[in-house]
Amino acid sequence: MAISGRRATVIDGKALAAELRVDLAKRVAALKANHGLTPTLAVFLVGDDPASAIYVRNKGAAAAAAGIRVIDVKLPATTSEADLLARIGVMNGDPAVNGILIQLPLPKPIAAEAVIAALDPAKDVDGLHPENIGRLATGRDGMVPCTPQGCLILLERTLGTLDGRRALVVGRSNLVGRPVAQLLLRANCTVTIAHSRTRDLAAECRRAEIVVAAIGKPAFVRGDWIGPGATVIDVGINRVTGPDGRDRIVGDVAFAEAVEVAGAITPVPGGVGPMTIACLLESTYEATWRQSRLRLDR
Repeated sequence: MAISGRRATVIDGKALAAELRVDLAKRVAALKANHGLTPTLAVFLVGDDPASAIYVRNKGAAAAAAGIRVIDVKLPATTSEADLLARIGVMNGDPAVNGILIQLPLPKPIAAEAVIAALDPAKDVDGLHPENIGRLATGRDGMVPCTPQGCLILLERTLGTLDGRRALVVGRSNLVGRPVAQLLLRANCTVTIAHSRTRDLAAECRRAEIVVAAIGKPAFVRGDWIGPGATVIDVGINRVTGPDGRDRIVGDVAFAEAVEVAGAITPVPGGVGPMTIACLLESTYEATWRQSRLRLDR
């Protein structure tokens, strides 16, 4: 889905996510009617971070609209790592729970790596468990990280086949940069991963047909870095204070500049964010399907 204008096509992630969620709701309803199964997602929120609370609320509302049952596990910031791991263990062992989501960041001194590693990989709907990351890297089936999956769907809907396209991923985090690079490789792109130490990053960007910006710095990628007609996927979510003193959300790409050069570009907000939630719900359904060993005509 896209909105066409005088300049670049602005990729409407919100509309595409809504389309995917409608289709998912139909499949969830069929799963319930035909097999008596209700996909169930346990969401852990530790502490009182306002942004995390909003994310969890939005995810819960989207899940409910799709017919997915949500178990909210809200814990105080004083929760110990041992207590959190024990609670995750209970959910791992509950056959009625199909997916587990740990809302990040976690309060200190809880180690996110240890918590993620404690998940049952089959229930890891965020695709961050080391086993799932390894499966992705080696081309095997597994749970795929939601934001990278959303990026890939946006690209495929915008460009069609990605075979042979030159793609640049700006950022090498385990959350987005590395897994999105693996997904692009699977789609037969020629992939470069750039980062803060990359020499002449602007020149690397200009060579790319696809630029995925996931570096976590507001307006870091400038418009004159973008090759004419390139497709830009902006993963960044940065809160900045404008000249009027009001906070606003911006991406990692200088949108007003890049939209004059790119062929297509995602906005922030309204681009990758809604797709992340849609892919989370899809992962919950997929986990339910795999765990039940059903052979559904999807």
